[in-house]
Amino acid sequence: MPAPHIKELRRVYGFDEVAIVPGDVTINPDQTNTSFSVNGQTFRIPIIASAMDAVVSPEFAGLMEKAGGLAVMNLEGVQTRYEKPADVLNEIAQAPQEKATEALQKAYSASIKPNLVGTRVKEIKATGARCAVSVTPANTKKLAPLAVDAGADLVVVQSTVTTARHISKSARGLIFSELLEMINVPVIVGNCVGYGAALELMETGINGLLVGVGPGAACTTREVTGVGVPQVTATLDCAAARDEYMRRTGKYIPIITDGGIRTGGDLCKAFACGADAVMIGSPLAQSQEAPGKGYNWGMATPHPALPRGTRVKVGTKGTLQQILFGPTSRTDGTQNLVGALTACMGMVGAFNIREMHRAEVVVAPSIKTEGKFFQMGGGQ
Repeated sequence: MPAPHIKELRRVYGFDEVAIVPGDVTINPDQTNTSFSVNGQTFRIPIIASAMDAVVSPEFAGLMEKAGGLAVMNLEGVQTRYEKPADVLNEIAQAPQEKATEALQKAYSASIKPNLVGTRVKEIKATGARCAVSVTPANTKKLAPLAVDAGADLVVVQSTVTTARHISKSARGLIFSELLEMINVPVIVGNCVGYGAALELMETGINGLLVGVGPGAACTTREVTGVGVPQVTATLDCAAARDEYMRRTGKYIPIITDGGIRTGGDLCKAFACGADAVMIGSPLAQSQEAPGKGYNWGMATPHPALPRGTRVKVGTKGTLQQILFGPTSRTDGTQNLVGALTACMGMVGAFNIREMHRAEVVVAPSIKTEGKFFQMGGGQ
């Protein structure tokens, strides 16, 4: 009798299981260049604020631009459902924990008002910021042109899992090549975790790719559906697809590691694994300027039938300036994220982000515990 086919499992890795090896040459951190570009638009720091209502408002987008980064506003959130979104955000923040998901489901049951799309885009532009907006594939054709007409500079098409070949019984789906012709601004697409899907998405002509399924602090997709790939492996695989696409075409498509980044160490590991930028939510939701009042929640949390997220209390830990650039007295790596990045770049001898990709990364399951007896409460 032939042996049954046994599915072999590939070993994959998350941030806590790897470490960056110092380089043979080191440089001063102040010699490093942390900028990244999307289709000719350049940002001084490679940090993008997630399209979460608790993180990005028009005012916050202006602050991220001043800091050198980019913020993405959710066009399907409270900003486009309510004339006064701050009132709704306060209600969500004040809801008892056991009623939080119900409060979110109620808040997001209101219809999207198309006229508010242009209003919010213009509010972002009025701060002097470049405007990036996020839409789901189902609403892209309806909302993206409204945003671009109002002055949006980038469009992010975002769903839990994105592929270039979506099979559906319903009407003809979203074709990215057609979308690019329709709106004529850079389009970033997500989310993706695999080499094959990443390569196919790049071949559609997109300008950037978001990497990550389910790693966010407020996301429960992995618990609800069991789907996801840890971010180190996901970033490595998508970076390999980016490099292969560039080899074939000469066109460089930046990849953006989205979610799962809590500390400067996590952020640095993402770049060493091939990221061109990172998208973060909860660390920025901890800023005094964030609209979530010390809370964060994912875009799938308010789903009326299958919520895949939760409202998490992240607290208010400092100003946006402290979280991105310091100064700080916190020793856990959750503040001065850009300072951590430039320090790491100095240690591995990387003058820019592309050179960070060459840093050696090793499997190191004891990296966070080795020698940390007292930090972990030992000796008490």
